[in-house]
Amino acid sequence: MSRISRIRPEILVSLFLIAITVAVFGQVLGHAFVRYDDDVYVTLNQAVQSGLNRATITWAFVTRYNANWHPLTWISLMADRTFLGAEPWGFHLTNLLLHIANVLLLFLILRRITGSVWRSGFVAALFAIHPLHVESVAWVAERKDVLSGLFWMLTVGAYVFYAERPTTLRWAAVGAFFVLGLMAKPMLVTLPFVLLLLDYWPLRRVKPSGAKSEDRGYSFAELVTEKFPLFAIAFVSCVITFKAQQAGGSLSPSEVFPLPVRIWNAMVSYAVYLQMTILPRGLAVFYPHPEKSIAVWQIIVSGLVLLSITVLALKWRRSKPYLLVGWLWYLVTLLPVIGLVQVGVQARADRYMYIPLIGLSVAVAWLVPELLRPVSPSPRLLVASAGAVTLALAACAWVQTGYWRDSVTLFTRATQVTRNNALAYANLGLSLTDEERYEEAIAAYRESLRINMPSPKVHYNLAVALSCSGDYAEAWKEIHLTEKYGAKPPEGFIQDLTGRMPDPFR
Repeated sequence: MSRISRIRPEILVSLFLIAITVAVFGQVLGHAFVRYDDDVYVTLNQAVQSGLNRATITWAFVTRYNANWHPLTWISLMADRTFLGAEPWGFHLTNLLLHIANVLLLFLILRRITGSVWRSGFVAALFAIHPLHVESVAWVAERKDVLSGLFWMLTVGAYVFYAERPTTLRWAAVGAFFVLGLMAKPMLVTLPFVLLLLDYWPLRRVKPSGAKSEDRGYSFAELVTEKFPLFAIAFVSCVITFKAQQAGGSLSPSEVFPLPVRIWNAMVSYAVYLQMTILPRGLAVFYPHPEKSIAVWQIIVSGLVLLSITVLALKWRRSKPYLLVGWLWYLVTLLPVIGLVQVGVQARADRYMYIPLIGLSVAVAWLVPELLRPVSPSPRLLVASAGAVTLALAACAWVQTGYWRDSVTLFTRATQVTRNNALAYANLGLSLTDEERYEEAIAAYRESLRINMPSPKVHYNLAVALSCSGDYAEAWKEIHLTEKYGAKPPEGFIQDLTGRMPDPFR
């Protein structure tokens, strides 16, 4: 017997997961900050740049900066600044390490509750390297994803131990990890419902219908009551988040996104996320909201797809409970960010799939082998297929990660794979201005304005690029448009521009 054959399969799978994650995402250690919230979260954030101290930790707990309340995310970024310095590699390293920890925890938890090493390993591999997860790992400002993901895994792990032997201490650990996760990102509010799904399968804590009172298990009502403290904590988090986003102006008004538009976009987004999971192509940092231009055929097809899978999952709920659990995991965990409550102006975002993808992966990892068993009893076909899928996704993720190496590359890519992306062109203009590529920046700004007129911020940024290129008369035109649309340019810039050319339009 060889040395490798004597190593426990869990260790081999864990080593493989670490290796493939580093192979895909190790390149981020050479990436720069990007001009999309990295300034808000790190480079121009006074508290983060000051590092860890009493004042900044207090600020992290009381601030609603950037329309969010996530003190642990702020503190983790401050810790990076204190211990790893101001360069981007340290922040990227922490994101990578957190993601690796999440991958390993997911594998170990699934292995413990299902008993299957290889299926659990496949789910963890998809979680590790799926291209939809690139944004969460490669974007410093999305620290909240990988950090809250860590506490998601720890909460589920603590709950598994509690389910095996319920004690007050173990239940307290579940609650504590859940609270910490919400303090990193409030998207974890759906976690209590996911624990109910795990009660159904694979923990099988739900007492079958018609079972006697002395039979093992709990009624559904008992399991819901058990989790009432978690639901109460989630409700408080929702209230805090809503108030923070309302105060920060992040909630889009119903005049811009009426309820029917939000419902149709949510339905289409659920289907698009499924498509992107299977065929992750055309991924971008920002997807413009279609508003009222959603095609009727998209709504109909999306509705039929969602309804068909739901009916199938319900029909097979006894023979294939993992399908219902995985499907509901996907639907429920996406619910806070699916757009029914519209925050921002995006249609959807890759980062929102960080946790929901697990549900789909579980459903596939358990369903496909069962469906193929009558056709191919040999496991070789399954192993080869799983390996091919993993390697193909890893290659796609490696390429997608490369687009995050700097701002120009990131936003150029977004303009190539999306349509009418005013935000991408505006940020591309800023990035090109940073590199003193003023003519290209001017073209990008003008394209942004063509798509989305008016925009006082873009008009001002265009004025800056025009001034830097020496076109002072055109710069003055953009300054007047900036003022016309309700913004006041910085006095310092006005004085500088006046010194180069007095306002010819006054």
